[in-house]
Amino acid sequence: MTREEVMKRLEELGTEQTKKTFIRHGAKEPLYGVKVGDLKKLVKFVKKDQELAKSLYDTGNYDAMYLAGITVNPKLVTKELLQDWVKKAYCYGISEYTVAGVAAESSYALELAREWIDSELENIASSGWSTFSNHLSITSDEQLDIEEIRQLLNRVETTIHQEKNRVRYTMNNFVIAVGTFVKELHDEALIIGEKIGKVEVNVGNTACKVPLVSEYLKKVADRGKIGSKKKTCIC
Repeated sequence: MTREEVMKRLEELGTEQTKKTFIRHGAKEPLYGVKVGDLKKLVKFVKKDQELAKSLYDTGNYDAMYLAGITVNPKLVTKELLQDWVKKAYCYGISEYTVAGVAAESSYALELAREWIDSELENIASSGWSTFSNHLSITSDEQLDIEEIRQLLNRVETTIHQEKNRVRYTMNNFVIAVGTFVKELHDEALIIGEKIGKVEVNVGNTACKVPLVSEYLKKVADRGKIGSKKKTCIC
C-alpha cells in the first residue's frame, strides 16, 4: 500500500466517538479516530515497508503515527529516527507508548532512556521513563544493571512529587515495572512504593487512574508473576 492508500483507509475506519476519546487523552487534529484493534488489522500491509512506516509517522496524523509505531521494525531503526520521533511526539499516547515501545526494542534502548529521562521537556522525559520500563519488561535480569536500576528507584523516591505531570505518571509506572519484572528488586520497589504513596497526576477528562504502587505489586505477587517477562512491549 502507498501512504495515500493507508491514509484513505484510516479515514474510512475512523469514528467520531473514538476521535473524541483520543482527544480527551491529548490527541489533536489531524486524526480520524481509528480503534487500535482496527489499526492492527493494517499491520500486515505496512510492516514489511520500513519507509512507509516512517512516512506515516511524518504525517503528524495521530492514527498514522500510532500505526507507524506498531509496524516499524525496531531492530532496523536508527538512533536519529528515534530522536526525531520523540521530538514530534506531541502527546503521551505517542511519546509514552508508540515511541517508548519502539525505542525499548531497538539497539539504543538504554542509551536513549538515560538521555531522555533528563530532558526538561515533559513528553521526552516521560518517554524516557517509559522506555526504561519497557526495557525491563523484555530483558532478562542477567542483562540488567541492577545497581543502576536501584539508583533510579532512589531518584524516583526523592523527586517524583516535584516532577512534571506526565513524568510523575511514568516514574510511578517505572517503580511498578521494577517490582513486576525484576525479581531481585521486587521488595525494594515495594518499599519505595510505600514511601512515595499516592502520586497525583492530572489525567484530564478521562477515566484513567494512577495505580498505587504498593497495591499493584502485592497483586502481582499474589498472582505469582514476579519476574515474568514479556515477549514484546510494542502494542
